[in-house]
Order: sequence, then structure tokens, then C-alpha cells
Amino acid sequence: MSSDEALMDLGEHIKSKNGDDVIGYKVAFNELTLNVRREQIVKVMMFLRDDANCKFVQLTDVCGVDYPEREERFEVVYHLLSMHHNQRVRVKVTTDAETTVPSVVNVFPSADWYERETWDMYGVMFDGHPDLRRLLSDYGFQGHPLRKDFPLTGYVEVRYSEEEKRVVYEPVKLAQEFRTFDFMSPWEGAKYILPGDEKADEKEEGKEG
Repeated sequence: MSSDEALMDLGEHIKSKNGDDVIGYKVAFNELTLNVRREQIVKVMMFLRDDANCKFVQLTDVCGVDYPEREERFEVVYHLLSMHHNQRVRVKVTTDAETTVPSVVNVFPSADWYERETWDMYGVMFDGHPDLRRLLSDYGFQGHPLRKDFPLTGYVEVRYSEEEKRVVYEPVKLAQEFRTFDFMSPWEGAKYILPGDEKADEKEEGKEG
């Protein structure tokens, strides 16, 4: 039996034991991915940890993905490892900006900081997390920087104030407005007057005179 076939059998086993809690599964690039109902993530994660055919006892990562065009724009992605069976599985749930995802800290204590990072970067709330606060950004940080609609400049800038003798937060101030670049090649030539070329037409007129 090939590794893909073994993973398909494992996916079918997990699906058959969890019914509608597992929406679907697929195998791609020699990896098994499960799509799970958000409300049942704790139940499914406990099954993956405790079932004899799974034994995914190690949670190696939890992360977020942002798809702004979707109604439920965020995916929370869990990666599990079974040392006993030498297998890995990826588990996905979806949510929006307001709906919480049940925390799996009581199933996998290592999820603590992973869920905090996902909240910090994407704003996904985890219901039941014992200490959900920012992890990578400062406590006064505004917004969630890995969302696709977060501005590249951020909302505030940080500097040390000699006058106040402390770090201060100020709204981002740009020295100039963003410019539009047309990325034309030099041979195409711009269809407008570039800064500094305002007198070019005058010189051409002088030659003709």
C-alpha cells in the first residue's frame, strides 16, 4: 500500500468515527488535511490524540490564514504529529472576525502560545483560552498585522521622546502621498510630463522658431 493510500484510509477512518463533525478530507502532496466544524474542534482533536489508529499526541503548530473574499474569511490551521505511526495531519476550521473558535489548550497545552499568536496576528478569538493576550506585538498595538487589509504602514509609529523620556505612539505620518508607478519601459515613454521636464516643450518650440 502506498503512503497516499494509507493516508486516504486514515482519513476515511477519522471521518467514519466522527460523522458530520468532519466536513471532509483530502490527500495532496503526501499530506492528509481534515476540514472540521468549528464548534467540534475540541472533540475531534481529542479523538485524534486518543484513537489507537491516530495517536497524534503532539501539536506542532497553530496558525491563521486570511481569505478576505470569503464570508468566513479566516482559517485556523492545526498541525499534529504521531510519533507512534510516523504520520502527520493538518486540521482546518473556518471563522469570521466576530465568531470565536473553541480553544484546544485543555487537549494540547502547547496550543497556549500558538493561539495567542493567532489572536495577535489575525484577531481570531479563542473561547476558553486561559490568557488570551498579545504575544508578538506590544500591548498598545492597534489592529492585527497579518490581515490582508492591514495597511503596510500600520496605524501608529513608535519613537522615543527625549522631552517625555519615554516611548510614545503617534499616528503614522507620511512625508509624501503614495505615488502611482506605471512601470513602463524607457522605450515606451511616459504620456505625461515628468518632474523636471516642464521646460522640455519650451526648448523644442525654441528650436523650431
